Amino acid sequence: QVQLVESGGGLVQPGGSLTLSCAGYGSAEGFYQMGWYRQAPGKSREMVAVLSRVGNPNYSDSVKGRFAISRDNAKNTVYLQMNGLNSEDTAVYLCYASLGIYNYWGKGTQVTVSS
Repeated sequence: QVQLVESGGGLVQPGGSLTLSCAGYGSAEGFYQMGWYRQAPGKSREMVAVLSRVGNPNYSDSVKGRFAISRDNAKNTVYLQMNGLNSEDTAVYLCYASLGIYNYWGKGTQVTVSS
């Protein structure tokens, strides 16, 4: 059974940094794509950053130059380094992974940017 477990969310001041981690379990061959989406109150879910096992990362325009995604394939873990955070980044961040035709989601971790 596939499970994605996020960690690293929290409260940070504007301009600050946070690193999110997501460990994937239940896939011996590893996940093809891993990444992050986010959902703010009253808004639809949006892609933040996604990275395939062999390809280049794909970022939302709103986070380009501030966020960096990376992954450790041996550990089935994906990371999101977030710098220059602002109030618009406040949201629940959800880990995403794909395996074959299936997509999986974590439960989410809250990121709040506030002074």
